[in-house]
Amino acid sequence: MKVETKNSWSMTGFIVAMGVVYGDIGTSPLYAMKAIVDGQGGLKYVDEAFILGAVSLIIWTLTIQTTLKYVLIALNADNHGEGGIFSLYTLVRKMNKKLIIPAMIGGAALLADGALTPAVTVTTAVEGLRGVPRFVEIFGDGQNVIVIITLCIIAFLFVIQRFGTYKVGKLFGPVMFFWFTFIGLIGAANLLGDLSMLRAFNPIYAIRLLFSPYNATGIFILGSVFLVTTGAEALYSDLGHVGKGNIHVSWPYVKVCLILCYLGQAAWIMNVSLEDIHTPGILNPFFEMIPEDLYLFSVALATLAAIIASQSLISGSYTLVSEGIHLKLLPRLKILYPGKNRGQMYVPAVNLLLWLTTSLVVILFRSSEHMEAAYGLAITVTMLMTTVLLFYYLKTKMKLGLALLIVGFFAFVETMFFLSSATKFLHGGYFTMILALIILFLMYVWEKGSEITQRYVLPLNLQDYKDQIADLRSDVTIDLYQFNVAFLTSKLEGDYVDTPILYSILDKHPKRAKVYWFINVNVTDEPFTHEYEVDMMDTDYIVKVKLYLGFRMKQDVSRYVRTIINDLMESGRLPVQKQRYTVTPGRTVGDFRFIIIEERLANSRAMNKFDRFIIETKLGIKRLATSPTRWFGLQFSEVKVETVPLILSDIRELQIIERKKEE
Repeated sequence: MKVETKNSWSMTGFIVAMGVVYGDIGTSPLYAMKAIVDGQGGLKYVDEAFILGAVSLIIWTLTIQTTLKYVLIALNADNHGEGGIFSLYTLVRKMNKKLIIPAMIGGAALLADGALTPAVTVTTAVEGLRGVPRFVEIFGDGQNVIVIITLCIIAFLFVIQRFGTYKVGKLFGPVMFFWFTFIGLIGAANLLGDLSMLRAFNPIYAIRLLFSPYNATGIFILGSVFLVTTGAEALYSDLGHVGKGNIHVSWPYVKVCLILCYLGQAAWIMNVSLEDIHTPGILNPFFEMIPEDLYLFSVALATLAAIIASQSLISGSYTLVSEGIHLKLLPRLKILYPGKNRGQMYVPAVNLLLWLTTSLVVILFRSSEHMEAAYGLAITVTMLMTTVLLFYYLKTKMKLGLALLIVGFFAFVETMFFLSSATKFLHGGYFTMILALIILFLMYVWEKGSEITQRYVLPLNLQDYKDQIADLRSDVTIDLYQFNVAFLTSKLEGDYVDTPILYSILDKHPKRAKVYWFINVNVTDEPFTHEYEVDMMDTDYIVKVKLYLGFRMKQDVSRYVRTIINDLMESGRLPVQKQRYTVTPGRTVGDFRFIIIEERLANSRAMNKFDRFIIETKLGIKRLATSPTRWFGLQFSEVKVETVPLILSDIRELQIIERKKEE
């Protein structure tokens, strides 16, 4: 659900932002304080100094990382209202070609971490059932039933993706608004029991804790504290769904509710007795501070909030993959739009992989305690990469020294978070890092494969072959192949096209047509561009078309070409193509056949082993991706896919000796 707004805000946008933007960061109170206390060794090892320092770290992490970096700075680095690491990359990629590296690393890490969020949030919420006596009487206090319930909820969540979430999505905002209000009020009620916790606003308590010998994990406590801001990157990525104005207005309310909740948990910890604990041996301050009459309700509400947070991450993954595909960093995958607007996309392959990976996380780690150890490491990598790209953006808006100062500060903070989270590597962080490396390898192969292909596929000048094409067009000894033949080309610079295209027209099977189309799709830095350029080379039978489509636009080439040909006929640049036989009276557009050229690797001695490995890997992945026909919206058009050797010089005579018959 998308609210068409940028800098303005509305009450509707305020509510929608609650459900779309803050799901991840809004469910962090379920597990962040729990992870901090567990890291210290449990409830009996914490004292007032520790709790004050921990809450102070939480408050200032939310202030520095979420408020300053993302809400006040990163949101201004929007690409026509769209946010996220790939949108930021499109703003700065012309400044340095190597910026593709942090963009790929950050995108891969964000996708990997997205698989862990549904697992940890839903598991933590479901574990709250252990505080319900009736539940324990029936099912016991073992972890198996928690795992089964979690897997069922996750399965339901991923199954409903294919039907679209527009109607359900309308409920997300009000539910999350109620969630934030609930946790804020519960936190405030507990805080009233110990207002001394308000001292945590003084950052001196945070600094003391970092260097206190009483702190069991030392500075590495930041690895657990970081959990409170893991949703900040998602906040930036979801900018296009709700607009900057709505985030600026809604974030203060969300932040106040979050801080009240953390202060309330701290106050409860300082005043708790063992008799007050609902689930002995399994301490979660969030659920423990809930009054007994509201406990079951809080578990249900927390589970619903966890589902909404997971939904936001899943939708965000679809958007991230779609942008990666359009930027040619990922293979083409089938994308469906089951909802009422383009923001409600569904990528079946991504949905299946996320489902399997998230379920594997639940089965492998089982408890939220173990998942928390794996959580957050990859997202620190994404934040660092965003900071790198943000530097290039900021230095175009301010003096270089100031940009360096701002970015240097955030880079230092995030490096500390990264080093602290890296201590979790052997305790589960390895899982998300392996996922991130797999995705990064896929991106690298796709990007490097395109670069290698361009190196070997040499372009030819159409001007040099224009006369041959004219002669072929008039050669009645050759059957008419099609009235319009359209070639999709990855490169169209000036009058140059890829060699395999002219080889297809003139050599492989001479294709006689009335009009030859050469179509190139360019993905622009803006998200919703839909423009084109035409050059007919002073003819009425050669049409070079450059489509400029935003990185979030669907590439419906057939429909765009239908509009372009009508424009050309109306302007007189292309003759009317009258049809004698047709079921459409007055039809003036002739038949079309789209030709898609696919290169295949032959036994080229010109290609080194590394290039061959990359190309072979890319071709293997390509077989699993959606076909170019579907991707370019040509499934209802006449299409021919032709294969040619990647290097045409491979087409040569091989030496072979004739065997002579014996007399």
